[in-house]
Amino acid sequence: MKTKFLLLTTGFLFVISFSCKTQNAMTDKTVVKQLDIEKYLGTWYEIARYDHTFERDLVGVTATYSMRSDGKIKVVNRGYKGSLNGKLSEAIGKAKIPDPKEPAKLKVSFFLFFYGDYFVLELDKDYQWAVIGSSSDKYLWILSRTPQIDETLYNRLLDNLKKRGYDVSKLIKVPQKPV
Repeated sequence: MKTKFLLLTTGFLFVISFSCKTQNAMTDKTVVKQLDIEKYLGTWYEIARYDHTFERDLVGVTATYSMRSDGKIKVVNRGYKGSLNGKLSEAIGKAKIPDPKEPAKLKVSFFLFFYGDYFVLELDKDYQWAVIGSSSDKYLWILSRTPQIDETLYNRLLDNLKKRGYDVSKLIKVPQKPV
């Protein structure tokens, strides 16, 4: 299962790399001005996402970030297949900040030198929630430090995303295990 998740994640990077030609020019992909990577490290729960083959049928999805000795960021994505009691899938990758002047525009790789965009579009001042996109409007995630977020906050994030030009009707809420 680890191999399948890795292959699907690698496929994601290829799709992101080539999807820039089909992106909607009307979608605002502006990133946050500042990102303190040390504060960003740790575990994030996937609250909602656009559907893609590399995550299809995964629930209880988390992403955990930690610093590597080479200055890059270790990325560990985990999720359960089909249900919260399903088989655990895991993919381990790396991330980097290619331009220190734009720290919220990261690149993520799960296979060799193939990198995809990881844009921090919105971020809570206390680093409790984040909205992630890419250079394409086909990728979107809402993340939180907790498995669930307040419905008022969720609706506010949806409103912000609509104003940016994203189709929020395509978001899938991700079931999470309570902690």
